[in-house]
Amino acid sequence: MIDSHAHLNEIQEVDAALARAREVGVSGIVAVGMDLATNQTILALHRRFPDLVHPAVGYHPWSITPEGVKANLDFIEEHLPACVALGEVGLDYQAKVKKKLQQEVFAAVLALAAREGKPAIIHTRFSQQRALKMAKEAGLEAAVFHWYSGSLEVLREILAEGYCISATPALAYSPPHQAAVQAAPLDRILIETDSPVVYREKAAEPADLLITARELSRVKGLDLSQVIETTTANARRLFGL
Repeated sequence: MIDSHAHLNEIQEVDAALARAREVGVSGIVAVGMDLATNQTILALHRRFPDLVHPAVGYHPWSITPEGVKANLDFIEEHLPACVALGEVGLDYQAKVKKKLQQEVFAAVLALAAREGKPAIIHTRFSQQRALKMAKEAGLEAAVFHWYSGSLEVLREILAEGYCISATPALAYSPPHQAAVQAAPLDRILIETDSPVVYREKAAEPADLLITARELSRVKGLDLSQVIETTTANARRLFGL
C-alpha cells in the first residue's frame, strides 16, 4: 500500500511510526510539505528513508504570509524537480489568509508543477470549483484532490480532466466523503492517512492506511485485496514510483 498524503514532520517518534507502517504493508509514503521549514524536514526524511519516504514540496494556504512568498516559491522551484509531486498546495476559503493572495500563490506553484511535469496534491475547502478551474488553466496534467468531500458535480469535472481524488479514514463517518468515493471509479482513487490528523479522537499515523483501505472496500463493496492492488497501482502511476 502507498500512503499518498502524510505530514511526517508532525509525527512524534517518526522512526517507530515508519516501522509500524512497514509491518502492516505500507511500502511507500508521499510526505507532503506546507512551508519552507516543513519542506526541508521532508527532504531530510527522504534522505534517511529513500525507499519508503517520497517527498513532495508545497506551500499550504494556511502557511502563506505576504513576506514569506518569495522564499517559499524559490525553494519549491529549486527542489520540485527531485520530488514526486507538488504538495500540499491549494485554496482554503475558511483560512484567514486573503483569497487573492492564496490564488496568486496557487497559480504560481501550479505553473511550476506544469512546467516540471509534476502532479499536484491539492487542498480545497469551500474552493473546489475555483481550484479545479485554476488547475485546468495552468495546464496541469495530473493532480489528486486530497480528501475530496465536495459536490458531485465538481467531482465529475475533476474526473473528466483525468484527475484523481483520495480517500482517508474519515470514510468511516463522513457522508460527503463517502458519496465522493462511491461516485468515483476505483482507478481514480488514492488512499491516504493525512497523518497525524485526528479521526474520532485518535491521531492517525501511516500504519492506519489499512483503516482507509478497509473503509474504501466497505463503501465500494469491493474485496480488500482489489482495493489495495488498484490504489497502489494508481499511486505508482500518478507519482512515478
